[in-house]
Amino acid sequence: MLRYKITPNLSELQKYFSSSEKAIQTLFKELRSLKMSQKTFQSMDKINTQYSGRQIVIWLLLFPVFAIKDISHFASSPLYSFYKCGKDVFYEFVNCPLFDWRTFSFQITKQLINRVEKHADIPENRPVRCLIADDTDLPKRGRCFELLSRIYSHVTHSFNYGFKGLMLGYHDGKSFFGLDFSLHGEKGSDADKPYGLSKKQSKRRFKSQRAEKSCGQQRVNDYFKSKTEMLIEMIRRAISQGIRFDYLLTDSWFTNVELLKFIVTRKIECVISINKCNF
Repeated sequence: MLRYKITPNLSELQKYFSSSEKAIQTLFKELRSLKMSQKTFQSMDKINTQYSGRQIVIWLLLFPVFAIKDISHFASSPLYSFYKCGKDVFYEFVNCPLFDWRTFSFQITKQLINRVEKHADIPENRPVRCLIADDTDLPKRGRCFELLSRIYSHVTHSFNYGFKGLMLGYHDGKSFFGLDFSLHGEKGSDADKPYGLSKKQSKRRFKSQRAEKSCGQQRVNDYFKSKTEMLIEMIRRAISQGIRFDYLLTDSWFTNVELLKFIVTRKIECVISINKCNF
């Protein structure tokens, strides 16, 4: 999934970001107004009694704003002067298999979609809404990651160690919202080296025990599913969450009989499949 390097500023955003002070005020106002179900954080609040799960999530959402690359850079960031908590608070939170990130993501994204639609100047001939699905390479430098595999990059035409990420997003004609994602490996055709790893490399990979019905274990189960199978599950989940769209946009290799049958039964207008071209 490649991004354009140049993204023009939308005129309607300029009034909110005319100065640094106004931008920060707008950001904090929007974050405070987001409704987050307390039920979502019940399991996490039992683990960390000093900071609530809602507080930690708000801080994590601020990381990109303060150019914090990852948790390890938190202590050296300007945000640390406001919230002087240790970085282990964040590590414990993001590594806990009990938190349902998928449900939480839909809670926030649906609110943002509703707000954009409420304030947008929608013409009579409303732009079509679509779901966009794509996969991308997520290479890793280390060799001890949990479920690490050897993957083939169709962009560089080379092999790397890492994961394949499947992403699903929603586009309303102007704005794009991330909805869902899953991580996958490539088992390969060599029975002696499943996932492109030798027995020694496989033993060195990190392993973690999780409750069978935990959200973390469900993510692990997704890893072993095919991306086309997972895409159908993601679309079904988006529909059940109230996301309404007119068509599905995917790469041509996603298109198969099972996907088309599913689209027809859900009365979605069409599937648009495109072939990727490397320029």
